[in-house]
Amino acid sequence: MPLENAEPLPEPWLRGTLSDLPVVQRALLYSLQMAQEDTAKWCGGLEDRELHLRPFHLPSVAFQLRHIARSLDRFCCYAEGTPLSPEQLAALASEMDGGGDREAILGELERSIEKTRRRLDAIVRRPADSPVRIGRRGLPTTLAGLLIHAAEHTQRHVGQAITTAKVIVAQRA
Repeated sequence: MPLENAEPLPEPWLRGTLSDLPVVQRALLYSLQMAQEDTAKWCGGLEDRELHLRPFHLPSVAFQLRHIARSLDRFCCYAEGTPLSPEQLAALASEMDGGGDREAILGELERSIEKTRRRLDAIVRRPADSPVRIGRRGLPTTLAGLLIHAAEHTQRHVGQAITTAKVIVAQRA
């Protein structure tokens, strides 16, 4: 745990790390690292009940974190050229469900990020312009397009989780 007066670390992409990796993989890994750090900082202190609150009808923090975790799994399947399983489709349908405590929700995100990191090693061995099909309709993109989208999609939902968490904390008073 950082000291109260310690200098904050710069964002992952400014730390001089991962320079030996291909640029697209590096961008996604930086995004995942930022997601871990930002969700821990802004959402980790919420109580179990608060993770499921929907202030102003916003999607809950629990939804945002589940959606990030489960989307990363789906993105990896698309990149690997494997169809989604019935379990993945059921998980997609349950992302808005209100169950789960903080440990389970944050743990799912952490496990998904770690699994994504491991899967990326094999995924990025293919050329960045390799064709990839997305979703039930098999919409066309490239491997690079998919990985870039995975990075920006992750950050979009991290931002939404942080905003909702800030609203929840502000409403405590």
